[in-house]
Amino acid sequence: MIYDCIVIGGGPSGLMASVGAATNGARVLLIDKGEKLGRKLAISGGGRCNVTNRLPVEEIIKHIPGNGRFLYSAFSVFNNEDIIQFFEGLGIQLKEEDHGRMFPVTNKATDVVAALLQKIKQLGVTIRTNTPVKTIHYGNDIHEIVLHSGEVIQTKSIVIAVGGKSVPHTGSTGDGYAWAKKAGHTITELYPTEVPITSNEPFINQKTLQGISLRNVALSVWNPKGKMIKAHQMDMIFTHFGVSGPAALRCSQYVVKALKKFDVPSIEMRIDSFPDENEEALLTSLQKRIDSEPKKAFKNVLKGLLPEKFLHFLIERAEIDGDFIADQVSKQALRQLVTQMKSFSFSVNGTLSIEKAFVTGGGVSVKEIAPQTMASKKQEGLFFCGEILDLHGYTGGYNITVAFVTGNIAGTNAAYHAMS
Repeated sequence: MIYDCIVIGGGPSGLMASVGAATNGARVLLIDKGEKLGRKLAISGGGRCNVTNRLPVEEIIKHIPGNGRFLYSAFSVFNNEDIIQFFEGLGIQLKEEDHGRMFPVTNKATDVVAALLQKIKQLGVTIRTNTPVKTIHYGNDIHEIVLHSGEVIQTKSIVIAVGGKSVPHTGSTGDGYAWAKKAGHTITELYPTEVPITSNEPFINQKTLQGISLRNVALSVWNPKGKMIKAHQMDMIFTHFGVSGPAALRCSQYVVKALKKFDVPSIEMRIDSFPDENEEALLTSLQKRIDSEPKKAFKNVLKGLLPEKFLHFLIERAEIDGDFIADQVSKQALRQLVTQMKSFSFSVNGTLSIEKAFVTGGGVSVKEIAPQTMASKKQEGLFFCGEILDLHGYTGGYNITVAFVTGNIAGTNAAYHAMS
């Protein structure tokens, strides 16, 4: 039997591609090397599954720093509102949380996976798990998928949806790059994004601040010439190896790129603990605290401004004795503390590995993909979707949106190709 469409990879984009192809009348085979489909989906959003994001398309594209503009055509065909309708049509009620993030009302990623699998089965998609693909032989009309077992399956169109190299325990181990290259595609350099950042600073090595969370701070990346590259205002946490949390994850790709671009062993980052206040306003409010309790120990007057350990650390960095009587602290010392609070500087030397990253940067060059169909410009009947493409967003439902949108379009057009 010759299939109309074979989808390789049962992650978010592959599942959606299977739905897209089968809805349009194609006989679809979905192959995955793992035991279970939707593994990445099941652990996404901390196990709650951040299905998509409800921000306007313009905003969503801004949150996809890796080639987001490529998606304008795709979003005009199938977008985040369509994803919401699709899941509600499957009986998954969604709710909106901060920053437009959409979650199932049940807070269970497994419900989302189960609904998708049920839909695929209803549509008559043939599913084969534990079926690793060895290689692909591309033909003019018919392509051959060669399995590790030696079995050869024929198909009119192929959707490669095997993900990147991050979170390998879900099956993303970079298998698809070789198949893309074989079809004549360029693979842009792979790098980790949305990944914790590492530092060799003494305070990190000594675990002085380990486990301390900072709320709504501005974390920024600076180039060696003292120019800011990027800042993100969100929460962060100090770890035993560096910094993590939403702000750090978003800054990580800029750290990776700056280290490479400037060919330096480390790059500067800064923390602005009070991003919504300028230095003068902050100085005034510290002075007011001192004036109201002049005879108290300085560190006690500032209690509650920041997590205690971090506050004491900054006081020390400003060369102030925290046990000093508050009104004995000089204006100059107070200014030094404000500087530490507004731009605490530390150096970072990289990130954790691509395997530890949430998302892979780089991949199949989007210049070689038709943006309205996700078809290969190099090989007839070949389509790509999801993280194997050189497309990546921040965490917050953006990568899953990319996966569902490109998956739907790739599957739909693979069916059209096979049936024409």
